[in-house]
Amino acid sequence: MFSHVTNDGKGVGEDFTRDGTRNLKGKPVLRSNTGKWKACYFMLLLVNQSFKMDTSWMSLPRATTEYVKGLDKFLDFIFSIEGKNGQISCPCIDCGNQIWVDQEEARTHLQCVGFIKGYRFTPLNSKPCDTPMMDAEDDMQGLVHDAFHGYGENRYDNEIGTQNENQSMHTNTKKFYKVLEDAKKELYPGCKNFSVLSFIVRLFHSKCIGKCNDKGFSMILDTLREAFPDASIPKSLYDLRKIIRELGLSYDKIDACPNDCMLYWKENSKKTECDICHASRYKASENGSNHESTTPDTNKKIKNNGAKVLRHFPLIPRLQRLFMSSKTATSMRWHEESRTKDGYLRHPADSPAWKTFDFNYPDFANESRNVRLGLASDGFNPFGTMSVSHSTWPVVLMPYNLPPWMCMKQPYFMLSLLIPGPSAPGNNIDVYMEPLVAELQELWDINGVETYDASTKTSFKMRASLLWTISDFPAYANLSGWSTKGNHAFRKDKKSFDGTEEKDRQPRALTGPEVLEELNGFENKFGKLVNTNPNLPFNWKKRSIFFELPYWKDNLLRHNLDVMHIEKNVCDSVVGTLMNLDKKTKDHVKARLDLQEMGIRSELHPKVQNNNKLYLPPACFSMDKKEKDIFCRVLKKVKVPDGYAANISRCVDLKPPKLSGLKSHDSHILMQQLLPIALRNVLPKHVRYPVMKLCRYYKQLCSKVLNPNDLVRMENEIGKILCDLERIFPPSFFDVMVHLSVHLASEAKLGGTVHYRWMYPIERYLATLKSYVRNRSKPEGSIAEGYLAEECLSFCSLYLSSDVETIHNKTSRNYDDGGYDDILPIFSMSGRPIGATMVEILDLDILAKAHSYVLFNCSEIDEFRTEHLKIVRHENRKLREREIQRLHCETFESWFQDNVAKLHTRGDPRITEDLRNLASGPAEFVKKYKGFIINGFRFHTKSLEENRKTQNSGVMLDAMTNSFSSARDNNPIVGDVTYFGVLNDIIELEYAVDRKVVLFHCDWISNGSRKKQDENGFTLLNFEVAE
Repeated sequence: MFSHVTNDGKGVGEDFTRDGTRNLKGKPVLRSNTGKWKACYFMLLLVNQSFKMDTSWMSLPRATTEYVKGLDKFLDFIFSIEGKNGQISCPCIDCGNQIWVDQEEARTHLQCVGFIKGYRFTPLNSKPCDTPMMDAEDDMQGLVHDAFHGYGENRYDNEIGTQNENQSMHTNTKKFYKVLEDAKKELYPGCKNFSVLSFIVRLFHSKCIGKCNDKGFSMILDTLREAFPDASIPKSLYDLRKIIRELGLSYDKIDACPNDCMLYWKENSKKTECDICHASRYKASENGSNHESTTPDTNKKIKNNGAKVLRHFPLIPRLQRLFMSSKTATSMRWHEESRTKDGYLRHPADSPAWKTFDFNYPDFANESRNVRLGLASDGFNPFGTMSVSHSTWPVVLMPYNLPPWMCMKQPYFMLSLLIPGPSAPGNNIDVYMEPLVAELQELWDINGVETYDASTKTSFKMRASLLWTISDFPAYANLSGWSTKGNHAFRKDKKSFDGTEEKDRQPRALTGPEVLEELNGFENKFGKLVNTNPNLPFNWKKRSIFFELPYWKDNLLRHNLDVMHIEKNVCDSVVGTLMNLDKKTKDHVKARLDLQEMGIRSELHPKVQNNNKLYLPPACFSMDKKEKDIFCRVLKKVKVPDGYAANISRCVDLKPPKLSGLKSHDSHILMQQLLPIALRNVLPKHVRYPVMKLCRYYKQLCSKVLNPNDLVRMENEIGKILCDLERIFPPSFFDVMVHLSVHLASEAKLGGTVHYRWMYPIERYLATLKSYVRNRSKPEGSIAEGYLAEECLSFCSLYLSSDVETIHNKTSRNYDDGGYDDILPIFSMSGRPIGATMVEILDLDILAKAHSYVLFNCSEIDEFRTEHLKIVRHENRKLREREIQRLHCETFESWFQDNVAKLHTRGDPRITEDLRNLASGPAEFVKKYKGFIINGFRFHTKSLEENRKTQNSGVMLDAMTNSFSSARDNNPIVGDVTYFGVLNDIIELEYAVDRKVVLFHCDWISNGSRKKQDENGFTLLNFEVAE
């Protein structure tokens, strides 16, 4: 390995160009925050032996022949030794060893501006490796270069002097060369498939993917060292993790007041007690002291542990790594370069919130690489048990620049803050947000942060903005500053329910500037013990820290209502009230007394019986015993496709009929799909119709593609739906969650699809963080270390061979094997069978129909079908069109076989071997399967799933069909007809070796007596009787 260095002991460019100089391409040169150029001169400290080569030509004028010849030899040599993907870090004056270029561009640079002053190159090892490492196609050198690009930069210690900065450069340089040496070193003498680094990364990757515990993995390491004594295998899991961590990023520990008053950060970093509550910064030591102490023997200081420690994972280097990595840099521009732009809402970049931000800040929008972020936070118990009260609050960021299949996936979530427990921060969360907000302010600065883009091989000024926050409803109050607690006043307001007309206009949402104006002049102190804060107007509890961001007031949608939790609560209220479930129903004694006090719905008022007990008359929305039984039996027997939902039937009891234990996703499926079906034959129409409309509203709201016009309609409909429900259910039904349904369509108009703004992916991520807890006495420390390891592994796995299963390319359960590209497309169909294979002789009539279906669905023989149809029409001029089409279908198979044989004899180039196999027909021996996976979907035959809880035998397709009005009709209408089917058999026809076609044999229904639509709008199909 050869490294570009200087020999003058100075930073590159220290004697020239300290201003905003631009390189040959007009691109900014990489600079540090202190204004000094970053150099690789500390590489000299790692060089043990020098490589001698004539470099006298470097001092010659660049126009001479000797310089040109010497440059060509140098570039050929250096690219053969050091080139990575056909590039090297260019040693010209402008690039300063910081920008990677190809050979032609390097030649242009070095001819135009020349080498860095004092440039020479030296080998890392005494001998270059004669045979390059294969790394089993793992790109370990690419991994190291991307991980350490721009190493030595210190963006977080601007106030620290040059000595500290150079020390950091020295440390990072040593890390770089140590890891790079592992990337080039053979695992054992003669090993050409693995380097030391690739083997370590593969081992650790297998441990994490396979969820192997530390003890078991340590035993595997011991066994490997015994089996391969000459291999460079780490001695322990600890040593292995040390090597892996060199490729990862770090985090900072910031002490906090135990009462959430302040952080010991920046100007407060040296303080030992809180300015507000005067609590000690440190935990009490064994001697009872809350301050640093000294040992009596050595007189060394012993630093006590912080009473409460915030873990801050710097955002800027993590965003930079997305651009520095050649595997992800291009994806960071997807939102601008590859997104479908047709007016529909599919991605946050399609939303008015994003576009309005671009309009308000065009200088930010002009650079497509500037990052848009979403922020999510919620608390969870890291111990996984309710017997211990502990609430840890992570703050997670997701970059919306990425495409949909990346940006909401866990490998691209960025843990920014880990707020410790045991109690939730509540309104004091702003105290812990300070480091993140400071980073966001730096990222918003017009100068941005210098960042290398591996996809364009240039540096640019990266900036970032925060679009919105995502949280459940209680956390909504903590992040926004608007209290969400308390009941609405309408429960005691008779006028709201006695028929009086409501003539006031709909309340208008406050803009950011209006919020700031309402809170102007109010200052809040934070902390659990603080009770001297002023009374803020309306329902405000504080001025959110996010208003410290200059652009926050202009965001159209600052805080999102979480559809997941709202839908879950609405579903529980609807089901609980309809079935009159204990502790779930909103129809109880107090609700009936409210009606009596308000003087409405006298038929529901409670009545006192002779025994002085209250009797609640049955309501129209309450199911009787028979209706409950029907409702529960439908849900108990319902089958959904494999992988679509959990087994809902486990939550259904028949004796007594009730639903219990529904998870959030169970409620999601129930609300959008199953509840309307289960209500078909129960309850009066005026009750079930509004409930079905509410279910349809949530189903449309959760679509992956939203039409803005549909959202306007939904915004109007939801008010009417809730009014219809208000005429049925008691006022107690309409709690805040039901009310929030009104705002969901309005938020979707501003923010786009809910899949980027709801808590489902965040809640799953919290479960992942919880799984990192190994030391129950220090849960936050375990989570931080586990996150760093997972983050590093996620980055490293991008550079593993495509044959290795990683979190980025993990195949789904319904993955099919893909087709072939070099054969007739009808034979190259993707898919794979599942289950046992049966071989049998197919009935000749069915075999002929199957072969005919294949011929009429093979686009490569369209010209032959057209030719045959012309012949049939010419020979049967007196027949009507319907008869001609019938003859065409019946005789095409034999004609095609004879015609292909004749054309092959004549040497027609159209007749390929595959076409001859197709014309010859399939063998009468066929294979049958019970299941088949194709295009990411799983299909089962009807007989296979009889005893299963899932249903994958349903098939639906739209087929282009000739429709005749009568036998005399000579002008058939060609159009799409929808067919519904049940899969009976999966048949594989074999035309030749490796030339096969798989067909589904189904019972089909298109129109007729077996298909009808009921009064609720459902399509009913009867497959039990023949038509």
